[in-house]
Amino acid sequence: MAAKYGFSTGLKELRFLFCQTSEHSAATRNFLTKSYPTMKKHNPHTPIMIREANGIEPKVYARFDFGKEKMLSLKGLDNNSIEKQVTELVKSTI
Repeated sequence: MAAKYGFSTGLKELRFLFCQTSEHSAATRNFLTKSYPTMKKHNPHTPIMIREANGIEPKVYARFDFGKEKMLSLKGLDNNSIEKQVTELVKSTI
């Protein structure tokens, strides 16, 4: 798992948005509970923000150099699919 979450050098911030109670955000909550400690351990200087809002669909945003941002929807994905999407996102370089 450590190699999966080796963030690219251009990644400045990772931000998760999801609902704290809805069923469509359950996989995102589960993923963060399991994976956040590993991501933070291997990337201690990159902010990983978790934002909860009632009724919002789960999404992840990555902010790169020069204010460029990329967003992926996590709605309807299972834990493994979320892990794959986030891994690709944090390794990308816009």
